[in-house]
Amino acid sequence: MKVKIDKEKCIGCGSCEAVCPDFFKMDDENKAYFKENKEGDRDCIKEAADICPLQAIEVEE
Repeated sequence: MKVKIDKEKCIGCGSCEAVCPDFFKMDDENKAYFKENKEGDRDCIKEAADICPLQAIEVEE
């Protein structure tokens, strides 16, 4: 699974971190980042991408 976050689109709302805190965090610029690119809870990661209000998270299988 590959996760990409478009920093230009990210508004720092924190919804991804709220839904999937093991994989998403906010950086010093209040932009989301994916903590680790390891196998994890795919449903959680996909839900975080789906809940993003600006569709800034892209998930590839």
